[in-house]
Amino acid sequence: MSAPTPAVRFTNVSRHFGEVRAVDGVNLTIQDGEFFSMLGPSGSGKTTCLRMIAGFDQPSAGAIELYGQEVTRRPPYERDVNTVFQDYALFPHMSVGENIGYGLMIKKIPRAERERSIQEMLELVRLPGLASRRPAQLSGGQRQRVALARALINHPRVLLLDEPLGALDLKLRQEMQVELKAIQQRVGITFVFVTHDQEEALTMSDRIAVFNHGRIEQVGTPAEIYESPATTFVAGFVGISNVVSGAAAQALTGQAATFTVRPEKIHLREPGAATAPEEYAADGQIRDVVYLGMNTRYLVALDCGADLTVVEQNLRTTSMEVRAARGRRVRLAWERAHSRTLAESV
Repeated sequence: MSAPTPAVRFTNVSRHFGEVRAVDGVNLTIQDGEFFSMLGPSGSGKTTCLRMIAGFDQPSAGAIELYGQEVTRRPPYERDVNTVFQDYALFPHMSVGENIGYGLMIKKIPRAERERSIQEMLELVRLPGLASRRPAQLSGGQRQRVALARALINHPRVLLLDEPLGALDLKLRQEMQVELKAIQQRVGITFVFVTHDQEEALTMSDRIAVFNHGRIEQVGTPAEIYESPATTFVAGFVGISNVVSGAAAQALTGQAATFTVRPEKIHLREPGAATAPEEYAADGQIRDVVYLGMNTRYLVALDCGADLTVVEQNLRTTSMEVRAARGRRVRLAWERAHSRTLAESV
């Protein structure tokens, strides 16, 4: 059997603005039905890639395909995609129902059919009964749901989401992450999501592409990206990570190659405590302690010259007990399998 046709394919795609290489030779394949996230800091090229999929921008070089059809030079209206923006872009003078059904009205879909589709979309995004309200009468989360319904009502094959949760407060953003993933699973279409928020990408995505300076550092599942970062950039950008190199790496692992280990993988033990053959160990002194309620973060200055961050759950200790640990001598231990050798960033 032949492999299924990808929803989106980039082949050596670049986008230059004068001397600035916003996107530099990107190769990328997004499968049909995936929730795929483009993750990276500001200026890394992720939004430019999204705009090129939408047709709002065109590559300086390379080719873009949607479901096997090259669309590199096609205008946006000839692409079976829709976009949800961070600022919602709702028409303030229209009702919620009119906003959602606007695309169908432009297509001259009969009113009765249009109303049925609007009600279906309101049910999908859990806003039944709000069709007559204006956007100004809705909360930020409700407005975001309306924008999502408006994009989905045309049944695009690919939905593009440009940091759509960025304007929401933390609690609402976390709720919308779960809701957005649930909606994607119900409708079954390809979502391409742009964000600089690592938690968002890890929470919702089937796969993630990590961008840096216009290139892709790594593509993988959330677990692969977090547990096995390929480069120093990915290790430092996705979550908190300890990156050790040079003489300190040689002292800890017997090799000078740069490695990373996540803070939650490291155990605090008493000085001189025994370690198993499958563990690395290092002695040092707790230099700083940050109590975070559920967890405590320790900064340990090792005798070999490196600093390691350790995170432990507060299962039995109180805030007073953890703060008293500052200055204490400890032994750190972690399984050798949790150390990952890193390549330099691309």
